[in-house]
Amino acid sequence: MSDTRHTRVLIIGSGPAGYTAGVYASRAMLEPILVQGIEPGGQLTTTTEVENWPGDTEVQGPDLMIRMEAHAKAMGCEIIGDIITSLDTTQRPFVAQGDSGTTYTADAVILCTGARAKWLGLPSEEAFKGFGVSACATCDGFFYRGQEIVVIGGGNTAVEEALFLTNFASKVTLIHRRDELRAEKILIDRLMKNPKIAPLWHHVLEEVVGTDNPKGVEAVRVKHVETGEITEIPCKGVFVAIGHAPANELVKDVLELHNGGYVKVEAGSTRTSIPGIFAAGDLTDHKYRQAVTSAGMGCMAALDAEHWLAEQE
Repeated sequence: MSDTRHTRVLIIGSGPAGYTAGVYASRAMLEPILVQGIEPGGQLTTTTEVENWPGDTEVQGPDLMIRMEAHAKAMGCEIIGDIITSLDTTQRPFVAQGDSGTTYTADAVILCTGARAKWLGLPSEEAFKGFGVSACATCDGFFYRGQEIVVIGGGNTAVEEALFLTNFASKVTLIHRRDELRAEKILIDRLMKNPKIAPLWHHVLEEVVGTDNPKGVEAVRVKHVETGEITEIPCKGVFVAIGHAPANELVKDVLELHNGGYVKVEAGSTRTSIPGIFAAGDLTDHKYRQAVTSAGMGCMAALDAEHWLAEQE
């Protein structure tokens, strides 16, 4: 049996942006409903140690998200374990359909569906995610001080991550399937001048090699794209830097997008191209992609929604 729930503010997504929006919308007495989505807690639930969250020298990613959820609940946000499968923005109130059969209607919507790192899809890559395989240098680079690591990719993301990782690693091998990078010229110039970075052209990652007890990466096997020859490179960390994909499936055909699918918001706000629809966090942020910036945008979105709702009255 399906039912319909109405709320002043519907928050879709449950990472730092979603939970922070829940805290602020609750404090504004908007009685928000937050629908968690397919991965409650977002990308931080696949991260282990977090050392750049203000106020915590070190915190486990999943623990931080449990605390954020509890905080939003304590403020009065109703949190529902459901997945929004469609969002109708053509009528007011807006109508969202839940996978559970519940229909949610809302005067305003805050989108916090995040982004997902693109992966290569190798079984060995999956096996060592969080144990030496990462898609975030700023999250995890610190753990590889004095170690040899590899970066996979050839665009801006890969070059920026390789450069950043030289702050910690003793050597960074950049593995790219072609013999030239697709990054900005200034970044390529910096990379080529950095003595810690060794590009390996015409190769692709074939397998991540490691141990199970303790679980960790020991090397990678790479394949030459022309000869098929396999080479093993010792390393302690593997950073897959082939880009991110914003989780824009609900709105990709109705909201204005930019930079490869990220939801475009007005400068200095979280307003999207449809009045009453707001967006925060990695869904809109192709540049920073940090938990703290996502949380800040969640705050902005709730305040923007509060002001917009007041204007409608």
